Amino acid sequence: MVFEPPQRLVRALGETAPDGDDWLEKLPAAAQQAVELRELTVERVQVPGGRSSLVVLVRAADGTPAVLKLAPSRARPEAERAALAHWAGRGAVQLLEPVATEGVLLLERLHPDVSVRSLPEAKALLEAAGTLRRLWVEPPAGFSFETVAERTGRQAEAMRARARAEPEVAALVDLALAAREELLAAPPEHRLLHGTFRQSKVLGGERMPWLAVGPDPVVGECAFDLARLVRDRVEDLIAQPSGAATTRRRVKRLAESLDVDQDRLRGWTLFRAVESGVRAGRVGRPRDAELLLEFAGWL
Repeated sequence: MVFEPPQRLVRALGETAPDGDDWLEKLPAAAQQAVELRELTVERVQVPGGRSSLVVLVRAADGTPAVLKLAPSRARPEAERAALAHWAGRGAVQLLEPVATEGVLLLERLHPDVSVRSLPEAKALLEAAGTLRRLWVEPPAGFSFETVAERTGRQAEAMRARARAEPEVAALVDLALAAREELLAAPPEHRLLHGTFRQSKVLGGERMPWLAVGPDPVVGECAFDLARLVRDRVEDLIAQPSGAATTRRRVKRLAESLDVDQDRLRGWTLFRAVESGVRAGRVGRPRDAELLLEFAGWL
């Protein structure tokens, strides 16, 4: 079988690939090797798939349905492996192959085309929040995960550089960076977080109705993890005349349902929306940048 990477993956990696990176060129051969090593039967490549990995629907030698995932080192697949092993299927997809193979994960098969995003908005938020709560546990001692301070520190540098080059975003960037500094001064807890949680990261399963996939794990306070969920379906929020009021209600509802401080959730939502908006503008997605920065302005 020819393992052709989906166009969404090609575009997304093209936005972040360092000069000289050849992971995409080597991907078909690496996928073939991973399949042969595990004696897997390939059904199909998942399309449109993810933005940082190739996802292949396969069957193990005994017929068990599974997912083979290949990701470049910059997507931190070994951190994902460590987090999934620690969660051990509680709220997240089950890791089927505990022995590490660099950049390759063999995972429990969920329903790849059924996410909580397919539910009505209120129900989707409820189910997603319930899934997220199960992931917030003490981090394991055996793996050094990136911290919220470290990850947002890297992001802050890129935001400052963009603000210097594009003065019209400088005011929002300044607000976001000030919020970050205040939030990092006294974090209320130290938990293992999903890192990139949103509705589309929660898929239907057999063991449990909903399970999280695709973590980019980080260690820090829970409000950071919840912040990305606040802006889910941002295009729908922007289209509503009452979008700003709906966003404020969403912050309040999610904070109360998961026992998170509202002001801290609002602060991290602001930072993450501005960071995403600035990054979208930098890589040539002006429409996404416009939506995200307008949303950030409501906060």
